[in-house]
Amino acid sequence: MPWDTNDYPDSLKNLKTPIKKKAIDIANAMVDEGYEEGRAIPIATEQAKEWYSHASEKEIKEITYKHDKELKKRDGDNHSSSRPELMEKGEHVYPHENGWAVQAEEAKQPSEVFENKQEAIKRAKEIAKNKQTHLVIHKSDGSIQERQSYDIQ
Repeated sequence: MPWDTNDYPDSLKNLKTPIKKKAIDIANAMVDEGYEEGRAIPIATEQAKEWYSHASEKEIKEITYKHDKELKKRDGDNHSSSRPELMEKGEHVYPHENGWAVQAEEAKQPSEVFENKQEAIKRAKEIAKNKQTHLVIHKSDGSIQERQSYDIQ
């Protein structure tokens, strides 16, 4: 069941509202991607704190005013069955009609889309490191630009 501002882990209760909402948003997405709740919560909390330290005022306002319905809403798929098999798959950054997409191998659609390629790479690195997999960065023509491994042997 997705979390919202009325139902969320106790560890988030003392966070500032935008950090809490961002952590809830990230944790919901991670659970959708197959992370266990106990693993998703601390990762999402740290990522939300990091995001807040670099976020623009506009980004902070956007998350602050995000409604619970939006926090619970996922990417349009029915996520009643998560896809834990994607946990072992690498992340790809590739061109998208709205900028640059971050997507796990074999995923049906991107987890996120960014206007800026560097932002997409940064996010994909975080995911690949957390999953201990790899990252494949594509050029604007779709060919492979670079591969990075975060596998722990």
